Amino acid sequence: MPSKTKALSTFTEALAAASERLGYSDSIHKLLTLSAREIKVAIPIVRDNGELAVFSGYRVQHHNARGPYKGGLRYHPEVNLGEVRDLASLMTLKTALMDIPLGGAKGGIDCDPHSLTSRELEMLTRKFVKRMHRHIGPEMDIMAPDIGTDASIMGWIHSEYSAIYGHSPAVVTGKPINLGGSQGREKATGYGVSIVVDAVARTRGGPLSGASAVIQGFGNVGMHAAFCLRDLGVKVIAVSDSRTAVYGKDGLDLDGLVKHKQERGTLEDVDGHQNISHEELLALECDYLIPAALGGAITRKNVDTLNCRHLVEAANAPVTPEAEEILLKRNVEIVPDILANAGGVVVSYFEWVQNLQRRAWPLFKVDKELNRILHNAAHDVMSRSHDEGITLRAAAYEIASMRVKDALDATGF
Repeated sequence: MPSKTKALSTFTEALAAASERLGYSDSIHKLLTLSAREIKVAIPIVRDNGELAVFSGYRVQHHNARGPYKGGLRYHPEVNLGEVRDLASLMTLKTALMDIPLGGAKGGIDCDPHSLTSRELEMLTRKFVKRMHRHIGPEMDIMAPDIGTDASIMGWIHSEYSAIYGHSPAVVTGKPINLGGSQGREKATGYGVSIVVDAVARTRGGPLSGASAVIQGFGNVGMHAAFCLRDLGVKVIAVSDSRTAVYGKDGLDLDGLVKHKQERGTLEDVDGHQNISHEELLALECDYLIPAALGGAITRKNVDTLNCRHLVEAANAPVTPEAEEILLKRNVEIVPDILANAGGVVVSYFEWVQNLQRRAWPLFKVDKELNRILHNAAHDVMSRSHDEGITLRAAAYEIASMRVKDALDATGF
C-alpha cells in the first residue's frame, strides 16, 4: 500500500489543527486521539501444504461515547498497529460527522489474501473470531469489509460468532443479502460520492448537468461513482484501473467499459476509446477530479500537473498535506474523504439497524435515507466553511471533533 505514512498524516495534522482552532487543551486533544482498547492476537493456521503459518491480528477500539465501536477489517501484508490505530480514530470522526450513533474502530490481519486458498482464508477468519469474540458484538463492536475483505469473509465472521452466542447478524455489516445484508450496500460508497458532489454543486450554484469528471480507479467505488454521476448528467471523460487509463472527450461508454473489464480483466484496447497513462489522466482538464484508488495518489511530485476545479476524495487520504497546500493556493476546492466517502459507513449503519429490528428495508428507503444524511452533512460542512472562512476539511474536522467532545463531556469520560 503506497505512501501509507503520508496518507495518514493528513488525518493527524487535520485533527491537531481542528483542536487548536477550537481552543482545546492538550489533554482534550489527547482524549480525541487516545484509543479505549488495543488488541493484538497471534493466529496460527496449518496451510494446505502442511506448513504452520502465524499471522498477527489487530483490533483498535477508539471511542464509543456516541455508540458501539464500528469499523472495517482489512487483510493486507502491511497491516500494523499504528495504521489501525489512526484509522480507528478517523472512523470515530467520520461517524460523528454523519451524526449517526456509532463510535470508531478498525482491525486487520497482516496477511496477503490473494496468496491464501479459500480454506486457509476461512480458517484464518474463524480463528480470528475465536480470539476476538469477547471484544466484539452487536452492542460492542461491529466489523465491516475493508481492503482485502468482502461479503464472504463477513459471512464467516457472522457464522463463527453466532456459533458462540446464537444467531447474531448485527455483529458485522457488509454481509451477503441472504445473511442479513442490506440493499444498496455494494454501491453505497460510490453512490455517496455522487450525492456529495451534487450537494457541493447545489450550494456553489454551478450546474452539475454537463460538468466533466475524471475518476482515478474503476473498482467498486470508482465504478459506482461513475454510473451515479452519469445519471446526474455529469460527463465522465476518463477512468483508470491499475494498468491503464481510458479517455473519451465526449464521455465514456461506461457499460461497454464494464463489459470489457469483466471479459478481459483490463481497460486496455477498448473499442472507441483512447488509452492514456495514469499521469495523463490526472492532468486532464475537468470540473471534478475524483481519486478513488489508494491513499497518497496526489503528491508534491505530480500536483502541479492537475487541471481540475474540484477534487473529491473518494479514497482515504489520496492527497498529501504538501499537495493540498499547493492546491488550496490555486483555489482548487477539496472535498475531504471524511465526507466524500462516508456513504459506506452510513449504509453499514442502516444494515446494523435492520438486523437489530429484524426488518429488511427496500432499496428506495436505503437510498432516501442515505441522501438525507449525506446532504445534511455536506450542508453542515459547507456552511461552517463559509461562516468561519476555513477549508471544507477544516470544517469537517471541527464539526466531528465537537460532537465527539460533547459526547465525552456528557459521559464524564
